[in-house]
Amino acid sequence: MKVAVVTGSGGLIGSESVRFFSKYFSYIVGLDNDSRRLFFGDEASTQWSTESLKSEIENFRHEPIDVCDKTSIEKLFNRYGNDIALVIHTAAQPSHDWAASNPTLDFQVNANATLNLLEATRKFSEKAVFIHCSTNKVYGDNPNLLPLVETEFRWEIENTHPFSKNGINESMSVDATMHSLFGASKLAADILVQEYGRYFGMKTAVFRGGCLSGPLHSGTKLHGFLSYLIKSALVKRPYVVLGHKGKQVRDNIHSFDLVSMFWEFFKNPKSGEVYNAGGSRFSNCSILEAISLIETITNSKMQVEYIDSPRRGDHIWYISDISKFKRDYPNWRYKFSLTEIVEQSINHINSRMTNSDFA
Repeated sequence: MKVAVVTGSGGLIGSESVRFFSKYFSYIVGLDNDSRRLFFGDEASTQWSTESLKSEIENFRHEPIDVCDKTSIEKLFNRYGNDIALVIHTAAQPSHDWAASNPTLDFQVNANATLNLLEATRKFSEKAVFIHCSTNKVYGDNPNLLPLVETEFRWEIENTHPFSKNGINESMSVDATMHSLFGASKLAADILVQEYGRYFGMKTAVFRGGCLSGPLHSGTKLHGFLSYLIKSALVKRPYVVLGHKGKQVRDNIHSFDLVSMFWEFFKNPKSGEVYNAGGSRFSNCSILEAISLIETITNSKMQVEYIDSPRRGDHIWYISDISKFKRDYPNWRYKFSLTEIVEQSINHINSRMTNSDFA
C-alpha cells in the first residue's frame, strides 16, 4: 500500500494535489479542518471542496485534523508509518493582514505545524518525500529595491537587469527586509523544511509560489487576488485596488501546473531543495491588465475603486524565475496560460453563483 498525505486538502493546491495523485496512490489522506472559514469568513470556506473530493475520489480519506495538533498528527503518521510515500504540505494561514491581527496563531499554523509534520514524517515515515508550499513573501520587500520603471499599465524592471529576462531567482536575499508577520512565519517553515533535508537527509523540497491560481480557489478579500477579482466582477461588487496605481505585477500559475511540478520532484527527489514556482514570463499581469482581461472575456465593465496607500511590504513587481526547476526537471511544461486560468475561473464561479458564499 502506498499513501500520500495532503494537508490543506480542501484548498486550491491541496485539492488539486488530491485529484492529481489519487491516480498513483492507494490512498490519499487529506487533512483539512476548514480553517479558511475561521480566518476569512464563510465566503472563503473550503467545505464545498472537501465534500466534492469525498464524492468524486474513491481512494480519498478525509481527516478533519488541525495541523497544529501535534498528538493527532503523530497518531495519524504512526497509523500509516512507512506506507506514507509522500507528504504535500499546503495548509497555511496565507494573509499578510490577518497575520498582523493574530501573530501567535499565524506562527502556530505556518511554522509550528510545519515542524509537527516534519517530525512526524521523520519518526514514522522517514523515506517519504516531503513537499512544502512556501511563498515568494519569504523574500520580504527586497523585490521593491530592484530598478523598476513605470509604464502605462504596469511596472517593469529595467531591461539591463539580470532579472529582466526570466524574473527573480532563488539568489535573492531573505535578509534585512520587511517580510510582514505572515512572511516571517512562512520563512521559518521554509528554512525548517530545508534543514530537515540537509541535516537529516530527508527528501524535502520548498516551492516558493507566486500567485497560485485556478478555478478551485476560494478567493477572498484578504487572500487570492485573481480569484477574488474575478468573483467581484461576476457578482458586480466593487473591487478596491490598494496603491501603486494598480500597476503592481504578479505572475500567476495554475494549480495543476504547480502540482505537476510536485510530481516531477516526487519521481526524482532531492534533499533540502528550494525552487521558485510561479507563472514566470509565461503567465503574469498587473492588476490593471487583469481587470482589462476579465472585462474583455465577460464583456462587462468592472466597478473599481483606487486607494493610494499600498499594503505594507506589498510587492510592486514580482515574476518568478523557474529556470532552476526546469534545469533539474527538463520534462516539465506549463499547461495553462493566464487567459485559460481566467476563463476556467469565470466558468467555475458562474456554475456556483447560487451558493451563499458568492452572495
